[in-house]
Parts: sequence; C-alpha cells; structure tokens
Amino acid sequence: MSSLLTFLNSVQPLGEELRTAILQRTVREYLPARTLLLAPGKVARQVYFLETGLVRGYTLLHGREISSWFMQAGDFVISIVSFLTQQPSEEYLELLEPAVVHSITYDQLQALYHDFPEFNFIGRRLIEKYYVLSEQRAQHLRSRTAIERYELLLQDFPSVFQRVAVQHIASHLGMAPETLSRLRNKPA
Repeated sequence: MSSLLTFLNSVQPLGEELRTAILQRTVREYLPARTLLLAPGKVARQVYFLETGLVRGYTLLHGREISSWFMQAGDFVISIVSFLTQQPSEEYLELLEPAVVHSITYDQLQALYHDFPEFNFIGRRLIEKYYVLSEQRAQHLRSRTAIERYELLLQDFPSVFQRVAVQHIASHLGMAPETLSRLRNKPA
C-alpha cells in the first residue's frame, strides 16, 4: 500500500473501491529541490501529499521572503485559500529538498467526495487538523515571545536547523537572523 493510502487509512479505513479510485486519480512523482509547486498569481489546482521531502510556504513583503510554514513527509501541502476558491494565490510553495509527492487535482478531489461519501469524513478531519495548526501558528506569532516561538519550533520540528536555512526559520519566527543566531548560541 502506498504511503498516501496508509496515511488516509489511518484517518478512516478505506474500502477497496475507494483505494482503487484514489490510486487512479493521484499522481506520484519525484521532484527536485527548489521546485515551485505554486507561485503568486497562479491558481492552486492541486493538493500534494509529501511522501518524502520538505516544503516551505512563503510570501514576499517589500521584496523580503516571509516564511509562513514548513511541511515535511507525511503532511499535505496546499495553498488553502487558492485551492478552495480556485482563485490566484498570493503565496509560494517551494520544495526545500528533493521530494516524492502524490498529487490530486481540485476536480478529481471533488469527484472523490461526490462518488465516495465516506471520503468526506477524511477530508473534514484533514481540514480540521490543518486549520488547528494554522490557528496555533497565528496565536504563537501574536502572543509568544521570540524565545517561546523558537522553543516551540524546536519541540515541533527538532531537525529544522539541519533542513532549513536560518533566514527562512528567522522569517517564520518573525525575527531577524541575528536575533535567531543569538538565541541558538545562548547557553542552556
């Protein structure tokens, strides 16, 4: 069973017909690091499941890249507003590492929801999971100190400094790279 099917089956057991339909509608491919899955002005026509690799979501603000989030193997990657509204995106989705991804188009996903009502449960659970993560990120940026945001990131993503450039981590945490360097070098 593919890693995508294994993951979906952990959310809700999949019947054989649904498994077959998912496999028929998804594409599995290897993509190199630095591949843009989405750029501003383009409509997010696909949702991706990361079998391997790492993705960064970011926007440009006055010419500066602001990292919004990082997703790794076992996560779904999507520009949610663009995908659900089928309107142009304001963000970039960039692979930071070579990746194996499974993708499905908006129309194919809608067909799965229509043809397999039990798949709606999986979709709802995933939307809930990622909505909670989004809200937590927003709350942490608004209400946590730089040190607290740094510690939470290390707790949630221990290998982040081995996999992500310091300037991307700093922008994600809402601090200057120099501030992040001072935090990292501070004795425990």
